[in-house]
Amino acid sequence: MAKKKVIIIGGGIVGLSTAYYLLQEGHEVSVIDKGKIVSGASHVNAGYLTPSHIVPMAAPGMVSKGIRWMFDASSPFYIKPRFDLDLIRWGLKFMKSCTAEHVQRSMKSILEINLFSKQLYLEMQQTQFMDFHLETKGLLMAYKTTHAAKEEAEVVRWAKDLGITVNHYSKEEVSKLHKTPMDIAGAYWYESDAHSTPELFMKNLKAYLREEGVEFILETEVTSFQKKGKSIQAIQTDRGLFQADEYVIASGAWSEQLLKALGIRLSVQAGKGYRINLHQPTGINLPAILLEAKVAVTPMKGFTRFGGTMELSGINQKINTRRVAAIAKAANDYYPEVYIPQSCIDEVQSGLRPLSPDGLPFIGRHSAVGNLVLATGHSMMGWSLGPGTGKLVTELITGQASSLDLTPFAPERN
Repeated sequence: MAKKKVIIIGGGIVGLSTAYYLLQEGHEVSVIDKGKIVSGASHVNAGYLTPSHIVPMAAPGMVSKGIRWMFDASSPFYIKPRFDLDLIRWGLKFMKSCTAEHVQRSMKSILEINLFSKQLYLEMQQTQFMDFHLETKGLLMAYKTTHAAKEEAEVVRWAKDLGITVNHYSKEEVSKLHKTPMDIAGAYWYESDAHSTPELFMKNLKAYLREEGVEFILETEVTSFQKKGKSIQAIQTDRGLFQADEYVIASGAWSEQLLKALGIRLSVQAGKGYRINLHQPTGINLPAILLEAKVAVTPMKGFTRFGGTMELSGINQKINTRRVAAIAKAANDYYPEVYIPQSCIDEVQSGLRPLSPDGLPFIGRHSAVGNLVLATGHSMMGWSLGPGTGKLVTELITGQASSLDLTPFAPERN
């Protein structure tokens, strides 16, 4: 196999995972990122590995919920009203995908890529090449109301049909598992899931890649591409030209604008999420999603993280204090003995998830450019699918047989 020079645009979990697997195959790898790779969605997420998340965001009922929530800036899902043609196009595709047929067609593919990626995480942990926090304690879906319990029960039926182990616990049974009391009616526990500490992983993976020879071109913005026929000849940046044999777009929420410069229209919207870190002991020892509030809770290495919301307000890092307050309130509502002080709320950070219209990632080549691979649009599963995507992209570039059927993730599917 001929050694190739590969440039990856984007230094999030997908970009760094791609660099890791390309490096293993002996290729020369460079990562270009407009920042320093110290913040963003790959650093502030819930750290979940989520085989349980078999239902894509584009599902029946989401349109009506979105319309209802759109008028409440503190709701779990919020679209800032604005005239934006890209958002309108995305919204029309999203509505078209919100069908029962789409959900049933997508679940097996989503589960397969999640399980594939989880196995790769576990293999990376076993190599012990870096400090790595990963625990396989499953995931609790905790509810207060009968309505939420019934909604999740439908997902549980689908999950069990696909071979996922799910247990139903009463409030009393949850209290035996947990070190801190929860004010809930009950919970479903998905055995398949795991959790990690994203910042620790990202910092140490970046350091490992650098030590092994990956070139990092940071604080550098891609401005255009030089093309000849259907091939990229070079990338123009604000720091000059960079050339390679193959190029990977792993630029998350920025992918749509970047691809326009290549004449490729890919619908990706930025979905902002927030996280609050609590560094005092909480007793929370199991990761949980608080179903009514749509808040994720993760016991990470040295602290507990509370995160959530899905805000479509464009590409920006503005903090919506009402939405942050809703996360803090949910923490106390579900964990009566847990109080998040204002000092922690003031240190909130946000990240932008790249949302595809149908909730599935874009992984593959595009007919418009022969030496380009797309790896974006992972929606709320970017962290979970990072290694899996990196491995699949590497297989495409090296011409190996693909570990998974990439048809559901084809960039030109919609």
